Amino acid sequence: QVHMVESGGGLVQAGGSLRLSCAASGTIFSINAMGWYRQAPGKQRELVASITSGGSTNYADSVKGRFTISRDNAENTVYLQMNSLKPEDTAVYYCNANGRGTVWSPFIDYWGKGTLVTVSS
Repeated sequence: QVHMVESGGGLVQAGGSLRLSCAASGTIFSINAMGWYRQAPGKQRELVASITSGGSTNYADSVKGRFTISRDNAENTVYLQMNSLKPEDTAVYYCNANGRGTVWSPFIDYWGKGTLVTVSS
């Protein structure tokens, strides 16, 4: 079983910065892509950014140039540096990892419980 635990959310003024962290723990054989999603009230969950095990990144258009995703493969941890935050970035942020617990296991998606980011205007 793989557990994902996020940290770093909170309240920040527009224009400010926050750094989210998410560590995967438990029985982990390997992890492919890791990413961050967010869900604002009344909206569907959307991809914010993702990163492969090789370091290739992908960002939503709305955060390009402001957010940076990174990961530490040795620690099974993914980070999201968020700069120039806007009120529309307010959402619950969820981390995701596509991984498997053993060499015989299929790759499945693991999710954290979410961390709230609130950006005040």
